This record gives sequence, structure tokens and C-alpha cells, in this order.
Amino acid sequence: MRKNSLLRPETERKVKVVSLLEQLQGLSRTIGFLDFVDIGVVAYFLYKIYTMLKNTRAAALVKGLIVLAFIMLVSKWLNLHVINWLLEKAMTMVLVALPIVFQPELRRALEQIGRGRLFRKAQEIDEDELNDMIDAVASAASIMARRKVGALIVFERAIGLEERIETGVKIDGLVTDSLLLNIFEKNTPLHDGAVIIRGNRIVAASCLLPLTEQRNLSQELGTRHRAAIGLSEQSDALVLVVSEETGTISIARNGEIFRYLQADDVKDMLRGAIVVRTQTTLMDLVKEKILSLRGGKENAEQAEAKSK
Repeated sequence: MRKNSLLRPETERKVKVVSLLEQLQGLSRTIGFLDFVDIGVVAYFLYKIYTMLKNTRAAALVKGLIVLAFIMLVSKWLNLHVINWLLEKAMTMVLVALPIVFQPELRRALEQIGRGRLFRKAQEIDEDELNDMIDAVASAASIMARRKVGALIVFERAIGLEERIETGVKIDGLVTDSLLLNIFEKNTPLHDGAVIIRGNRIVAASCLLPLTEQRNLSQELGTRHRAAIGLSEQSDALVLVVSEETGTISIARNGEIFRYLQADDVKDMLRGAIVVRTQTTLMDLVKEKILSLRGGKENAEQAEAKSK
């Protein structure tokens, strides 16, 4: 009897292990390739939501909602009916208010979804125009850095910046180093604010930009740098900043800022971000295709005539 009583727990454990293995095998048979794709897509979007909410005020609100949900579950488990009823009503009110509270974050998320290649139409300029514009910007940035003149230059890309352009003074002038130096000269009417460049033309000056909500930025970064990061978070624009205090050149892109740049660094980053227009258009390609077909047909007729 003792021997049987000692063996019984072991046999029970073996039975449980075998049962668990059989359940896992059955579960593995029901999982297909599309299930892994489904899980991967959900995990990716959850990660993107996390990175988007990190270091913003929305992160604190999400933490508060999680705490409320946890307290509501505990109160339900302990049968605290009054507290549970109050928390359920509060959660309902919070869910209704979420679109209003998270309006900036929801707008940013929709803008990021709209940046996909399906809707993408980046600003394009000719290669010669691009080189002239980049040389002018790099030259002006270097001069302003030596003189410690503050500047904020925005390069519009796929996402339009009409809302920001409307806050400034429209110019529509060709980008030159002398024009940029005149705009950002101290104690001039247009020096305070941002210049927005579309293609190789200055669209507007003295434009207002949104400040970033990131809380872990260095204390050395002033209002210009925070405005540059803020706009780069809400659009795909590149924003060049010249610090008035230190004379350093920085570029903000996709919510990140690259500091202590030289003129060559500025040129490389701008060339990598701005799309160059190809010399051949769609009509040129169609005409070329028609001519090639005609030429092939004529050659075939000539060959047939010679054979006769």
C-alpha cells in the first residue's frame, strides 16, 4: 500500500505532463502561418503606439487609465459594489472624453499613416536647382553660426505645411544665402520665426511652429530646437536650426535632433532627404515607346521588302 501511495503522485504528474503536451500539440496544429502574421502585425502596431506615446503627456494618461482599470477589477473581485459602480461610470466618461484629450496624438497617428508610399508625393526639384539651394543654405548656415545669429529653416517634403505657412509672411522667393541672411538678421521684422522652403523657393518667413512635448530633452535646447523637433514629429519635414547662444547647427528629423553639424553634414542630409526630379517625364516615356514601336515596324517592313 505504501508503495502504491508513493507511486500515485508520480503517475499523476506524468499524466498531467502528457495531457499538457497533447494540448500543446493540438494547439500547434491549429496555428497556421496567417496566425503568426496576425500576431506580428498586432505586436508591431502596439509597439508603434508605445513609441508614439512615450515621453508625451498621453503616457501619463494611459498609466492613469491602467490604474483605474486595475482598481475596478479588484473592487469587482472583492464585491465592492458601490466603488465598482462609480469606477464603471467614470471609465465610461473617460472613454467618451478620450478623442478630445488625445486629439494631438490621434492627429499625429493619422498623419503618420498617411505618410505611406501609397499617398506619398514628395517635393521634387531638378538636380541643378537642388545643388544651388543646398549650397545657399549651407553657406548661410555657416555664416550665421559664426555670427551666432539664430535661424530656423524648414524644408517641406511629402506632407504639406499650409497651416504653418498661413501663420507667417508669404515671400515666394528663390533660395539664396543673401536672402536667408537678410531674413534672420537681428532686429529685422521677419527674423523671429521659421522660414519654410518648398522645392528651391522660400514660401514664407516668420512662421510659427509647434513645440515638442518630449520631457527628456537637454536643458541646452531652447525654443528654436523644441519647435524644430515638434514640427518634425508632426510631419516629415527637415528643420535646420542655428543656435543663437552657441552658434551650433542642428537638424531635426522624425522627432530626433542631430547637433553639432558642419556645412558638409548639412549638404549630405539635405541631399538624402529631398527628391530629385528625373529629366524624362511620363509623356517623354510614352513618345519614346511609340517611336521605338514605329521604328521596329519600319525595320520589319524593310526586311520583308528586301527578302522579296
